[in-house]
Amino acid sequence: MAKRKRKKQKVTPSQVIITVLAAILIVLAGGRVSGKLGRLDLGMTQNVRAGQNTPNQKLASSVLTDSVKQQLGGSITYNGHGAFIINNNQNDLNAQIASAPYATDEVDNLGRPHIGNAWLNKTCRQYKNREQTGNGRTDWKPAGFHQLSGLPGEYKHAYDRGHLLGYALVGGIRGFNASESNPANVATQTAWANEARSANSTGQNYYEGLVRKALDQNKQVRYRVTDIYDGNNLVSAGAHIEAKSSDGSLEFNVFVPNVQNNIRINYATGYATQN
Repeated sequence: MAKRKRKKQKVTPSQVIITVLAAILIVLAGGRVSGKLGRLDLGMTQNVRAGQNTPNQKLASSVLTDSVKQQLGGSITYNGHGAFIINNNQNDLNAQIASAPYATDEVDNLGRPHIGNAWLNKTCRQYKNREQTGNGRTDWKPAGFHQLSGLPGEYKHAYDRGHLLGYALVGGIRGFNASESNPANVATQTAWANEARSANSTGQNYYEGLVRKALDQNKQVRYRVTDIYDGNNLVSAGAHIEAKSSDGSLEFNVFVPNVQNNIRINYATGYATQN
């Protein structure tokens, strides 16, 4: 049998209007979603699932002893992605200063890397790799650096030489030692805490990335990193990282715990074992 030809349905003006309105609603809804995702710049939303190698809240909180909490001050809220928001991301840094860019580092009374302070602009940014600037890799090891290799997961080793003030941020400041062997600016830090840089795995590199982006946009930024220790431990509990731009577009106050999946750390000595 021959197939009957289907009659083409006429589209009425009312159907056209409904279609257009539906499209507008979809666009507006998309804009609201984008706005929510924009908050990820500070690692504050928990709508994005944490990465597979991101420490969970139990592991991240394992370093929050009473002493560490007291040093951090203010409220401490897990951000869902491995780190903590301190004092609702507010800090007491003064970004309204008239000064040339600078970077300073200091050790505590036990000789441990303690505070890195900086006033930054785009001239501080270092885009060259370490070999080009004479700051290549070194055999020097900070206190507590007892490497553990061959680990499962994304991070195959336990430790990095972790900078308080990162090379890409302060490597352009003349006179500041941005090498990997500066005992006042380099500490034993887990590979995750040092390297993780995505919105769902917020290690120190993630927050440094926010500052790098601000500097690339010609903003001025006050920046401070404080390594927090529990008692006389050689290895820090984590890095307290604060930033504020002079135009108010960037401000955060966070704590990145010095932890990593699949390892157990003796913070007194730095020796680690695989779980």
